[in-house]
Amino acid sequence: MSPRAERVSDPGELDALTAPKDWPAIGSREVAQSAPDATFVVRAGDSLVARCSAWWRSTPPLGAERVGVVGHFAAAKESAARLVLDAAVDALREAGATLAIGPMDGNTWRRYRFVVDRGTEPPFLLEPWNPAEWPEWWRLAGWRTHSEYISAANEDLSVRDPGAAEKARAMEARGVTLRALDPLRFDEELGRIYDVARESFSGNYLYTPLDEASFRAQYAGARAIVRPELVTLAEHEGRCVGFFFALPNVPEAQRGETMRSAVAKTFAVRPGFRGLGAVLAQHTHDRARELGFQRIIHALIHVGNDRSRALSERTAREIRRYALFERRLVTP
Repeated sequence: MSPRAERVSDPGELDALTAPKDWPAIGSREVAQSAPDATFVVRAGDSLVARCSAWWRSTPPLGAERVGVVGHFAAAKESAARLVLDAAVDALREAGATLAIGPMDGNTWRRYRFVVDRGTEPPFLLEPWNPAEWPEWWRLAGWRTHSEYISAANEDLSVRDPGAAEKARAMEARGVTLRALDPLRFDEELGRIYDVARESFSGNYLYTPLDEASFRAQYAGARAIVRPELVTLAEHEGRCVGFFFALPNVPEAQRGETMRSAVAKTFAVRPGFRGLGAVLAQHTHDRARELGFQRIIHALIHVGNDRSRALSERTAREIRRYALFERRLVTP
């Protein structure tokens, strides 16, 4: 019998199938949390040869498009990749989607994007990673680049942003104060960070809202590795108005290397506090240097995000490039 894509009726089926160890781990729990509208697999006996999921409800807004999302992707060979991708596209088209975007595990709060230019750096903490051939298999299946992202490394933390000091004085004059995350009140601190992120990110490209419980679940794993000094909170009149969240690059230690890098996971500033992002970044870079870190990796920056690119380009060099893909489902 020729291989075919099958729609999974019960997410528990994924737990019974053996997947290659280098695939991103996706089981019934992950599927239940991300709640796709359909999941497809190609199997050979009890082994997975390819998989992906499709979402057409609660997908990101994009102008007049009805966006469908494809994620949870993995494949052992190109022909199987084509089968699951085509099955997902057919389901999205039938549901009325006009444009498919992926890889994205439901929304931008979860894993999304392919590495398309690896550079020479090994993977860093929380970075999406994929076999080099996967992006090409998507292109062969009729997909093309939708948007691009980079990661950049600040290799010298002694280099300072020349405008940060003046911006810091302006923030201080407004009554804005900076402090490190309090690990003894980690849950409360996550609530403050969530409030800022929800407001600041609402205008971001392909943004979809995330409830606080899901946000907390995503950040819960960071509790064991967080260095409070690498998480800076800005407060004004008793309210958190910005944050810069960085973590030690634990994979360096896991490889037996000196842990010399921190990873800037995200930063956010409430509207009305222009310039605070540069202040938060400089403050966190200074604390990282004091802790003995030699560099900070600014992770996964949308090339169209002028604020993030500005913070990175002042002192950092590009080390990796990523892409999100699209496939037109309806002829314009």
